[in-house]
Amino acid sequence: MATNVRTAVLAAARAAGADAVRIASAAALEPARERLAASFARGDLATWPYDGDYAARAADPHTLLPGARSVVCIAIAYATPKVRPARGRGRVSNYAWSQDYHGAMRVVLNTIAASIDEIAGAAVTRVACDTAPIAERAFAERAGLGWIGKHTNVISPKLGSFVFLGEIVTTLELAPDPPLKKSCGACTRCIDVCPTGALRGDYTMDATRCISDLTQRTDPIPAPMRPLIGDWIWGCDLCQDVCPPTRRAGFGRALFAPLDDDRRAPDLQALLRMRSGDFKRRFARTAIGWRGGAVLRRNAAVALGNGLDRADVPVLAQALAADPHPAVRGHVAWALGRIGSPQAFEALRAARTIELDSWVIAEIRAALEPLNVLEAL
Repeated sequence: MATNVRTAVLAAARAAGADAVRIASAAALEPARERLAASFARGDLATWPYDGDYAARAADPHTLLPGARSVVCIAIAYATPKVRPARGRGRVSNYAWSQDYHGAMRVVLNTIAASIDEIAGAAVTRVACDTAPIAERAFAERAGLGWIGKHTNVISPKLGSFVFLGEIVTTLELAPDPPLKKSCGACTRCIDVCPTGALRGDYTMDATRCISDLTQRTDPIPAPMRPLIGDWIWGCDLCQDVCPPTRRAGFGRALFAPLDDDRRAPDLQALLRMRSGDFKRRFARTAIGWRGGAVLRRNAAVALGNGLDRADVPVLAQALAADPHPAVRGHVAWALGRIGSPQAFEALRAARTIELDSWVIAEIRAALEPLNVLEAL
């Protein structure tokens, strides 16, 4: 009977759209709790509100569903073809240029959960999808869905690392799958390609240096990190793009293809001029929509600064004078200083006389410092 139930659960998951499905025991994962707690203690996730209590809850599915016995772990592949954007356009991580994956994943997970409840004849499930406190990568690894790579993402042998993960916690006792006996071995491609040095090589990451984290935080991007971000305006795929299993895996579902070319590689000047209504119209349906337009305008300013194109100075100067958000104006000031043309310095000098925010004033002064040094010679 138990075998038949397990077979029916796996079949229901595949029928609902899971590209891979495996089952893990719901016993608390003490190693996962220890790894998470150590990561928080090091400050790896200092820009996010996590603590030891979160680590304990994430490592124990019983906090989600009392009496939990099994975790049904699924993966859905999402990689789609990408192109290097043209000059003046930004790069977006390929998980964020399609419709918001959370909605699509919840449909799949809720369908699977409903099937399991029907099989059991009672409500025996709880769904988790990137919002509930569960160490999904650790449970995916326990289930044998893949292994955690040196870039800290789960790598599926067949699907690679561009996969969305989801879990259905259930009180049913389902025979667990064994973990894979695999690792990244001596491969260091992800570590070597990371421009900010976020990956340590020991399967841990300092997320405060990760481009994906830097482009999503709401406080100022540290000045030393800004040149390293390049033209990324949301997320980063570099470490996964070079991962051999991921390169071999190919592409996922058309469901996660870019909504249009502009959301695959947005025009940076247009982003910097964007206001609230434009942001909602263009990005509300994507995984970028939750953060708000000011963060994206700030990121566009950094990318424009890294482009070192004097043709971008007028739009940057306009933003420095008129953008309503200090975080945007401060990063625009940095971008103008990085470009460093006479017109850029003129815009900075003009802004210095009217700016009221103390942090923005400090950014303007720092941006003008090279000119001050030259004038002092």
